[in-house]
Amino acid sequence: MRDYGLNVQHMVEYALTIEDKAEREQCVESIIRTMQSLFPYLRQEESKHVVYDHLAIMSGFRLDIDWPYGMPHPEELHLNPERLPYSSSPIRMRHYGRIIQNMVQACLDETDIERQNYLINRLANKLKQQYLLWNKDQVEPERIIEDISLLSDGKLRCDFEDFQLMHAWQLVPKKTQQQHDNKKKKKKG
Repeated sequence: MRDYGLNVQHMVEYALTIEDKAEREQCVESIIRTMQSLFPYLRQEESKHVVYDHLAIMSGFRLDIDWPYGMPHPEELHLNPERLPYSSSPIRMRHYGRIIQNMVQACLDETDIERQNYLINRLANKLKQQYLLWNKDQVEPERIIEDISLLSDGKLRCDFEDFQLMHAWQLVPKKTQQQHDNKKKKKKG
């Protein structure tokens, strides 16, 4: 293993030539300490088995010592991890992603109307945020309403007559927004 360098490899090869098992194990302990000094994070007890695995690899699995974590087998070191099960269901609007699709489903599953309206409002702001990530243009509320309808197969409806989508991803009543704009103008003037 190149990480440890040629000198450590020579030490391992020397340990293979030692015939007395007690002396060989004493040599291996000094090799382990040397390997740990090269990589201080391997000094932790949780990482000690990694050093022994590396020692086994460097010796070609021929080193005869009492392995504290069991002698590793070459087959175990080359096992591929199990494949993760990914969802194969298609994403309706890729620029919004699967999480938005799950949010739409959560809105559909909600039975309390007031809570559902709140979730739809939050969803609308999240859609605006996602839309602006992919498009530099300003997004119109009609586009967000249309997208919510498309994502929910027409089951969710929004009415934004009293609300305006804000850049800060919040729904603020128009009256409050106008009052806020008027305050800014008064301060400037």
